[in-house]
Order: sequence, then C-alpha cells, then structure tokens
Amino acid sequence: MNRRQMLAAVSLLLAAPAWADDFAVFLESFRSSALQAGVSGEIFDAVVAGLTLDPSLTGKRAAQGEFVRPLRAYVDDAASNARAAQGRTMTEKFAAPLRQIAARTGVPPEMVVALWGMESDFGASRGDRDVLRSLATLAFLNRDNPVYAQEFVAGLALLQKGLPREKLRGSWAGAMGDPQFMPSAYLKYATSFAGGAPPDIWSSGPDSLASIANFLQQSGWRPALAPIVETRVPASFDYATLRQDFSAWAQAGFTRLDGPPLPKSGDAMLFFPTGANGPAFLLSENFFVLKAYNFSDSYAFAGATLADKIVGRPVLREKWPSEAQPLTLAEREAIQRGLTSAGLYDGKIDGRFGPVTRLAIHAFQRKVGIAKADGYPSRAVLDALRAH
Repeated sequence: MNRRQMLAAVSLLLAAPAWADDFAVFLESFRSSALQAGVSGEIFDAVVAGLTLDPSLTGKRAAQGEFVRPLRAYVDDAASNARAAQGRTMTEKFAAPLRQIAARTGVPPEMVVALWGMESDFGASRGDRDVLRSLATLAFLNRDNPVYAQEFVAGLALLQKGLPREKLRGSWAGAMGDPQFMPSAYLKYATSFAGGAPPDIWSSGPDSLASIANFLQQSGWRPALAPIVETRVPASFDYATLRQDFSAWAQAGFTRLDGPPLPKSGDAMLFFPTGANGPAFLLSENFFVLKAYNFSDSYAFAGATLADKIVGRPVLREKWPSEAQPLTLAEREAIQRGLTSAGLYDGKIDGRFGPVTRLAIHAFQRKVGIAKADGYPSRAVLDALRAH
C-alpha cells in the first residue's frame, strides 16, 4: 500500500461510525438485484448482516501490475523461465486430462497450463480473502464501476446454487480458485472435468484446467492459431495500416522469425512494443481471446509467451531497446486527451494503451506525416500532440 492509499485507509478508519452506517445502507440497495437473480431473502440477509468494509482495499483498482509496469518487465516476471519449467512439470502431471480437454475444446495444453500459472502460480497463490466482503467493499469504494456490484450479486447466486460459504475465498479483487474466476465467470464457464459434481476450481486440477479451456473456447478460441507471431518487417512496408488479414501481411512481405509461414487467414494487428526500431509482432484473434480473460495487453502477451516457453518454442528473439525516459501516467493520459481533441479517440482517459489507443496514435501519425506510423506512444508523439 502506497502513502496515498494508506492515508485513505486511515481516513476510513477514523470515520468508522459514519462509513459503517453508509456501508450497511449501501449493501441493502442490492436486495432487489439479488432477489431478481434468484437469491433468497434469507441468504441475502445472512451474508449482509455479517459484512464489514475492508479499508485495506482503498486504491487497489489502480495498482494492478499488468496495467502499470512496462510490458517487457511484466513479461519477464510473469513468463519467467522458472514458471515455464514448473508449467512443463504440471503439463506432464496432468497429461491425460489435458489431452481430453484439448480434444473437447481445441485449446492446446500449454495455453491452459500457462494461464493456470499466470493466475494462481499453479494453485499456490489463490488468495484467502472473503470474496463477498472484498466485492462489497470495492463496490462501495468505486461506485463509478458497476462491475463490483454485479459480481457481488453473482457471488450470492453461487450460495443460492449450493456452493458453501467457506468456498468463497480468493483475491482482493474477488477472483477465486486456481483459474481466478470472478463469481460471474464461475457461473458461466466453470466446468467439472468428470461431470456430475459442481466444478471444484479450488482443489481439483482437472476441473480448473477444464474451466480455463472452456472459458477460452466459449470466448472464441481458434484451434492451431498462435496468439502472437514474432515477425520481420520488410523494408518496403509503408505503415499505411496496422491491422489486416494474415494473408495480406504475407503478401506485403512479412515473415515469421522462427521460419514457418504465417497463418493463411485471420485478422492480425501489427504491434511494436518499443516502437518501429524494436521487435514487431502480429497479434492474432486468439490474442484478443486472451484479453477476454484479462483485459491487459501485457497479460495476454505474457500468457502467450509462457505457453511458448512451456513447449520450447523460440520467443522474443529480437533485442528490445530500452527507453531513456518512459512516459509517466500523466503523460500517457495526456496522449489520450490529445488524441481525443484531435477527434481520433473516444475511450477512457486512463493511461492504459491497448489496440484502440494504438490505432488512434497510428491515425495521428499518418495525419501529421510521421513516416513510420507504428502506433507507439512515444515522447515524440506526445510532443507532436502538444504542438498540434
């Protein structure tokens, strides 16, 4: 917890009687939604009566590493060689169920195991917070974001379906079990590998792996399509577009660094993590399926990289140049504001750069005549926007 978060938490504690009353009133406002979701009044009353606000969650929403750390630093940690080695061990341990899961869903074992490692370090870091308390607190502290309230009601629905109250333990954000499913994701995607019993994503490896694969399949996973393809940019490339079909990229002279041909079809986005002078990747439709699991580009990139490492595919062979003066959060937000003023961006001003922001940067670079319109949020782009 940083100084700002600590001060906010202390303020809440000092105002305990006031916020305790407000919190109780706030929770009562969920009664109608809970009843509409099929939750009985008895379950609602039993849960709400025992909940208190958790002041340690103040400011947590903005502190997630996959959104604030440089991409390469995040990938190096999340897709470390040590985690890849453990992933290989787990792939061997669960080889039989993984083969069946792959046959059912089309999701390869290494991808399922990689997300297992990313989410809970293969079950070692599930979290032990009261999920309902966390979600109620986050809903109270972040009323601009309705997701937490929706997840709180989904958690109550799990109890209504017979899941024991003591099972609802997980991360500060309300994610549960080995796959770190939010309550709504459990309701939609959790799967029992053997069938019959309710899915046990807390103590059953096969259930957790089947649930992860089901999530990816239901989110649109395409079999035999790599999420990221490291590519070589031809000297003749004009940077007119960053998104087109794999066949168009091949026709333009793009090739894979590891030798095999590019996929024959499917949409792909050209991504320069450090600008046009650094490595380049084509992000396939499966990359964006991984973003359904976690919206961060860094998370999806790390998950795909870890999967490659688990099976020994070559990864990140091009050298990544370092940036002498990385942009601050305020400067990243300034880029988004500048793009908004230029009529090229209408998303959130949050300093998080995903495909929408990068395509807007690309459009701005083309507009002002920057030759290598790479979509990269550089200091030069910030200066150009300020001068525009």
